[in-house]
Amino acid sequence: MPAAEEPAKQPGAPLDDRDYAALAAFRHALRRFLTFSEAAATAAGLTGQHYQALLVVRANPSTRQMTINELARQLLIKHNSAVGLVDRLVDQGLLVRKAASDDRRKVELRLTAKGLRVLDRLADRHRAELEHSGPHLRHLLQQLAQAMDHA
Repeated sequence: MPAAEEPAKQPGAPLDDRDYAALAAFRHALRRFLTFSEAAATAAGLTGQHYQALLVVRANPSTRQMTINELARQLLIKHNSAVGLVDRLVDQGLLVRKAASDDRRKVELRLTAKGLRVLDRLADRHRAELEHSGPHLRHLLQQLAQAMDHA
């Protein structure tokens, strides 16, 4: 006879040991991946934030402009921090600023050929790491979702 499914807990109900274990295991797996990401970026001569910025610019659909405001929003940083980040990436020859075609007051961000090469290498390393750790992350996320369904 199959085991009866646990009833869902009411919102605000206290977390149990299983809930805490699922949260902690998922947090640990995410931290491991982020630590890998920082180390991979450092090995390529960048910071983790540089890699994230290049990734955001590259992932932006070609139908939308990537502006400094949008980059700041995507990276969850303040506009002035994004300006400094873009300055450093431009200085390294990884990004260029280009006046927007529809509004000359706006600046579009584009990867340079060098930026694309650096990003390609880093993204390939990240994909390989996710192929390795992805099944474990997926399992932990499913566990977490199940624990929260019963929370």
